[in-house]
Amino acid sequence: YEDDHYYAGAMAMPWMYAGRRWVATRDLQLLRYPEKSAVAQPVTAGCYISTYWVTEGRYDDHMKWTVGINKRLNRDGRVYQDRTHVFTAFQDHETTVYRDGAAGPRDFHALDHPYAGLVVEVIDAESPEQRAELLEWLRSRHLPKRLGGSPAALVTVFRPTPLPGDRMTYVKQVEGVDTRLTLLWFLQADPRTCWEDHFTGLDAAVAESGLGRVELVAPFIPTVPGTDTYVDRLR
Repeated sequence: YEDDHYYAGAMAMPWMYAGRRWVATRDLQLLRYPEKSAVAQPVTAGCYISTYWVTEGRYDDHMKWTVGINKRLNRDGRVYQDRTHVFTAFQDHETTVYRDGAAGPRDFHALDHPYAGLVVEVIDAESPEQRAELLEWLRSRHLPKRLGGSPAALVTVFRPTPLPGDRMTYVKQVEGVDTRLTLLWFLQADPRTCWEDHFTGLDAAVAESGLGRVELVAPFIPTVPGTDTYVDRLR
């Protein structure tokens, strides 16, 4: 994936301007919660996650390229199939909350800046109307409070958008299009060193708000491109 698909199936395409791949070693997988997750079954499923930024306003154009090119790559035997997609989605950016203000690095720098870790948080609301309330609560109250004194420099918030009908058959349609939010916490420290103090209890805080339920909190660290670093620590 990292030697070929990351480039041919993503970065070489128009309007995709940044990317980074992350890994969860077994000890990081075991930090995930909740135990019963609507995203990953079991919650420890999934070792790698790739994140990409697409130019605002160019999603439809990019999707035409990505579907066409991936069909070509698949015919040429250049799509790695010995894997299970746990959480695959294109998502629209809703907001970014910064710990220290937006002087930088800003959100569009996040995949190029050498952050030491990433925490993926997925929250489901009961309805589209409740999701709007959830988003406002996250933006104005919850995230600014949690970021204070945190190793996370910023949190980006996204809402999923449907995949096209002519997508590759091995990728399932996106769930929670009207009710789900995905948060990416970009960390300046290894998540293992700050997990207990800063990233436990996110589910309880959301539950207390009455605006949604946390379905996944999962830490990752960056891969070392071009190497097999961490491969022996996944199981």
